[in-house]
Amino acid sequence: MIGPIATYSTIFVLINLAIAVAIGGLMYRQQRKEATFTVRVLTGLVLGVLLGAAMHLLYSGDASTAAIITTTNAYLDIVGTGYVKLLQMIVMPLIMVSIVGAILKLNGASELGKISALTIGTLLATTAVAAGIGILMAKFFGLTAVGLSSAAAEVARGEYLQGTLANAKAISLPSLLLSFIPTNPFLDITGARKTSTIAVVIFSIFIGLSATGIATAKPLLFASFSQFVNVAHAIVMGMVSMVLRLTPYGIFALIAMVVAESSYADILKLINFVVASYSALLLMFGVHLCLIAGAGLNPVRFAKKIFPVLAFAFTSRTSMGAIPMNVQTQTQRLGTPEGIANFAASFGATIGQNGCAGIYPAMLAIMIAPTVGIDPFTFSFIAQLIAIVTIGSIGVAGVGGGATFAALIVLSTMNLPVALAGLLISVEPLIDMGRTALNVSGAITAGTITSRVLGETDINVFNSDAEFTTDEAEHRV
Repeated sequence: MIGPIATYSTIFVLINLAIAVAIGGLMYRQQRKEATFTVRVLTGLVLGVLLGAAMHLLYSGDASTAAIITTTNAYLDIVGTGYVKLLQMIVMPLIMVSIVGAILKLNGASELGKISALTIGTLLATTAVAAGIGILMAKFFGLTAVGLSSAAAEVARGEYLQGTLANAKAISLPSLLLSFIPTNPFLDITGARKTSTIAVVIFSIFIGLSATGIATAKPLLFASFSQFVNVAHAIVMGMVSMVLRLTPYGIFALIAMVVAESSYADILKLINFVVASYSALLLMFGVHLCLIAGAGLNPVRFAKKIFPVLAFAFTSRTSMGAIPMNVQTQTQRLGTPEGIANFAASFGATIGQNGCAGIYPAMLAIMIAPTVGIDPFTFSFIAQLIAIVTIGSIGVAGVGGGATFAALIVLSTMNLPVALAGLLISVEPLIDMGRTALNVSGAITAGTITSRVLGETDINVFNSDAEFTTDEAEHRV
């Protein structure tokens, strides 16, 4: 027999889900009325926050009502995580067909080398700047791990980090660079390794260069292959457009779950670190806008156009899953050629993440150093820290947990206790949302700068006031 408490919980879960369905109907109506993509994303974000806050306010009082949040979120997760999985499904095919197709149109390997050098150079340079901003904010807000108390969750997290330290210490730059080479490209297409994205990029480059090598000797074969790539590209872009239509719904579900489950008491306990982190993230985003302005582009227009993809990255906390929307944003809204956009999005999901691999480990090192009697604000410590952060940012996985791995690399290299990083576990999801959005912003900035320097940017597309919609993208395919 179902007890009264269980019946009570079921009723409120059904009410929550009915409200969520009604909100979904509202967003679908917006789509039918051809509301802009940005407006629909913003609607999903705002309504998700409101629903999550309402659930937290009504049901987070005790264990019996908290179960209502857990059950509701399990159903919302079908939409939120399901959307992320669909994006991850099309990442590797998108990378392959776009990069192969771009290479077939390039003027030799030298052009490819320029794109790679400019993109990776911009990512690493901005990561070094991000580390410096993280250090500055840690100093300004007086952040330190001295005196922070550890509850059971923090202790458990610290023990986990200590247990994974061996894996971080085993990573060296030569071995990391070696892991980029695709020994089994078909395995990497499945995303089985942390460096699978770069491995697929390299494999795609080899395919493209091999194809261009037969262009003169076997023109008919080359023409047939080019046609095949064009067809594959059209099909994949159709898939991308179909999935991106679900963006407002995915963002709504993801942000509702996060807000409903957040512990506001834990956030208040570490509010100084939260404010310092978001101050650093906003400052670094300002650096991105300054770089865009320095390239002769309107930074306000740039910020407006990349908002939807940043909103997705913020709610989903996955740089890798944001690759399809990242590429679409660069090509459809910023006028960046597909080849450059794919290089920037792919490399930016693994190399030089400004938030996860730049700001976060730098702030942690500054906080933890005083606990072992080290003054973190000496020139030698800061110079060493920025260098290690920049180099260590190569190969950070573009999925949840990449920041933790980057922090382990930096802290272990500088002989600082890694277990103390577990003290921040209660606000980790909240901080990770902003970090991921900054990672994606950095990748888009790298692509935009590279395109602009090489004179490839379609300035008419960048300056266009027309809003991007997934329907428009499909028609263009």
